[in-house]
Amino acid sequence: MTATTFRIHPTPVGDVLLLASPARLIGLDVLDAPLGVALEGWTRLLGAVPEPNDDDGAAQTAAQQLDEYFDGSRTAFTVPIDWSPVRGFTRAALQAVGEIPYAQTGSYGDVAHLAGSPRAHRAVGSACAHAPISIIVPVHRVVRADGSIGEYGGRPDLKRALLDHEAAHRPAGV
Repeated sequence: MTATTFRIHPTPVGDVLLLASPARLIGLDVLDAPLGVALEGWTRLLGAVPEPNDDDGAAQTAAQQLDEYFDGSRTAFTVPIDWSPVRGFTRAALQAVGEIPYAQTGSYGDVAHLAGSPRAHRAVGSACAHAPISIIVPVHRVVRADGSIGEYGGRPDLKRALLDHEAAHRPAGV
């Protein structure tokens, strides 16, 4: 595996940890713990310690696109994603989440259907809860069947902030 690097990038919802290979984004976490704690989990997952790097590359592209997202000028991300740490149905579910349009939501059941397993709504919930890339993979757009927003990794306030941001910056006609 190619060396993984990281950078910290400030956003309106808090600092985010961006992890990348030279060409693809591997992870995006909104930090709610000290950096060392967050990096320990990634080190276990990747089998190597990510190195700091603020140079050009996928993490820099992701940082620029996050800035555009939060200033309301970007509704879709184009940074290439490295899906290699994600396998099986989890990968299919997270890729299906990407089909939910900006400023809209879909249920866990909708995502299960898009991922090819219509009865796997609970597995979609698990996939979203353990998504290695948030915001860019818009797991915040996945809601319960009754329309309530759910937990978002124990941070429903963050999920609400992202949904409210998208509603406030909804393009005309959406």
